Amino acid sequence: MAKQNSAHGKKSAGKKGQKNKRKKRKLIIVGIEILILLGILAWIWINGKMDKLNTDVSFHEKDVRTELPEETIDVLGEYTTIALFGLDNREENSYNSGNSDVIMVARIDKETKEVRLVSVYRDTFLKMADLDNPNAYSKANAAYAVGGPQQAVRMLNTNLDLDIREYVSFDFSAVAEAVDILGGVEIEVTAEEAGHLNNYCVETSRVTGKSYTPLPGAGTYNLNGVQAVSYGRIRYTLGDDFKRTERQRLVVNKLVEKALKSDMGTINELIDTVFPQIQTSLSKTEIINLAKDAFNYKMGENAGFPFDRENEEVSISYQKSKQDCVIPADLSSNVKKLHDFLYGTNSYRVTDSVEGISAEIEYRTGVSAKSE
Repeated sequence: MAKQNSAHGKKSAGKKGQKNKRKKRKLIIVGIEILILLGILAWIWINGKMDKLNTDVSFHEKDVRTELPEETIDVLGEYTTIALFGLDNREENSYNSGNSDVIMVARIDKETKEVRLVSVYRDTFLKMADLDNPNAYSKANAAYAVGGPQQAVRMLNTNLDLDIREYVSFDFSAVAEAVDILGGVEIEVTAEEAGHLNNYCVETSRVTGKSYTPLPGAGTYNLNGVQAVSYGRIRYTLGDDFKRTERQRLVVNKLVEKALKSDMGTINELIDTVFPQIQTSLSKTEIINLAKDAFNYKMGENAGFPFDRENEEVSISYQKSKQDCVIPADLSSNVKKLHDFLYGTNSYRVTDSVEGISAEIEYRTGVSAKSE
């Protein structure tokens, strides 16, 4: 009898174990189904948001790429590199021309998610990569004005040995909107900067249709959209355009930091409001791939290019007079430092093409590499 009870107990326990296994399997299946459903809903939501973007379907990456060694392509392939252009346009929603007063190269490490920014000084004397005028050398910001984003990206790749295939363009209004939606950016302002900021705010307010309050003087302020854009436009202080690009990168860093700490309601408003005010060559799939890691991104170091430079008056293409330009001293050594900074190389060798451009810049300006 005891044996029968024991056998019955084992049989019952076995049935109970099977039921528990089946229950667990069902729970797992239900969990997977819920995850799939959430994924589908997220896809639908994101796709709906993507429709708000001004997508540049005319942009062809094959037209902006340059010949690079395979080993360089392999290194660059470990990162995502995107060109950012801030346009000094008084006409809103016009992204195919205009001087790009903000030129940045954003590099994202695919493994660590670290983002580094490099500002290319707008007055840097470089080869224009102009297909209609192959010998044109001018200020970096002229490339966008002459040939739009296609030529601007090609100009960066040609002079810097890069393999940028995508870009994002924005204007005053997009930045001002983003700052206001995120609740402002906290920045320390000097007395001199405060005076220039207030002056720039007059035009920025008129262009964006947004209001502002003049700053009373030096201090740390939570700048609103108009004030933050105006802060990034200041160039009449010690450091000129070099200091201005530092301010621009600071505003970008502050924006990213606040966005990463924002709730979904704020992110939703940011997308709805700002997306229609930017233009990009990125596809929906590429944006989604970047967005899925958004909250893992972290801001790293930033810098200005060229690292070693001089200011000289030089004859530039598209103009009949000489203008003050930022001259790389020289381009080759600066490009090496750029690759070391962005991609962690320590023995990068520039291409023969960049060596040739570097020699031509030295010939036209008389500026050579600085002695160590």
